Amino acid sequence: MAVDELDTRILTLLLEQPRTSVREYARLLGVARGTLQARLDRMERDGVITGTGPSLSPAALGHPVLAFVHIEVTQGHLDEVGDALAAVPEILEAFSITGGGDLLTRVAARDNGHLEDVIQQLINLPGVVRTRTEVALRERVAHRVLPLVASVGRR
Repeated sequence: MAVDELDTRILTLLLEQPRTSVREYARLLGVARGTLQARLDRMERDGVITGTGPSLSPAALGHPVLAFVHIEVTQGHLDEVGDALAAVPEILEAFSITGGGDLLTRVAARDNGHLEDVIQQLINLPGVVRTRTEVALRERVAHRVLPLVASVGRR
């Protein structure tokens, strides 16, 4: 899907001022409210905009330990293990990957002991062969999309 200059301006406003009304976005951009709403609807339909909820901090929710757990899966069991991961509340994300391991998960835990409990829970899932865990020490670049939006807008 092509994202044009107006789309990138809309996306930038959504990211920089997420609590602003559609009417105010239209005013700031100098476009009709209907035009803006049509663009938003199209970008949602095309999967460019994937959510509108607030960003939450696992640390502020009492889970300050962040780890990345690589999971090696028995051949042919990737879907089953992926489905089982969805039932573990501490799993924030899970991706199928290439390289070392089959899945990469981002895990939030209350403390190191809780992280160990979560890892043991993962190891005991049917189809899991082994795990390898890396604990994040400090976030250096927070999850972001705005620089990508800006680069797309420059093309």
